[in-house]
Amino acid sequence: MSDVVNEFSLTVDQLQDYEFVVKFDKPTVADLTTDEGPPLGKDAGPSPARLLAAAVGNCLAASLLFSCRRAGVPTAPIHADVKARVVRNENRRLRIGGIEVTLDPGIAAGFLEKARGPRSVFEDFCTVTQSIRDGVAVDVKVKGIDGE
Repeated sequence: MSDVVNEFSLTVDQLQDYEFVVKFDKPTVADLTTDEGPPLGKDAGPSPARLLAAAVGNCLAASLLFSCRRAGVPTAPIHADVKARVVRNENRRLRIGGIEVTLDPGIAAGFLEKARGPRSVFEDFCTVTQSIRDGVAVDVKVKGIDGE
């Protein structure tokens, strides 16, 4: 992985305690406040762990949409349920132990067979999931295709 295709920057600045503001490099994207939950923070925004889970769910949903559209498989608005497990490692440090994603693309019964093609490849297009998979187990289910 050496060919840079895109590069972006953002800033993260502490507001107070564990509350930070993320400023993106696009003027159309609003600033995002992040915070840890008690006892460290005040839950003023999503924690970095929640942002990671959101990024995985969002990227998988977008990748499934892309693959379905390329294959001519219509979807309803895609819904993703994301569950992240926070665990302690052998040194008692908190880590993301796994992420489960259930996608519901609302594919009509008449298109389920055709949807098997996109189902077999869409995860490979997910930039975020494939980037973290070596360190974090990511389990993906697609409603209507995987028997969900």
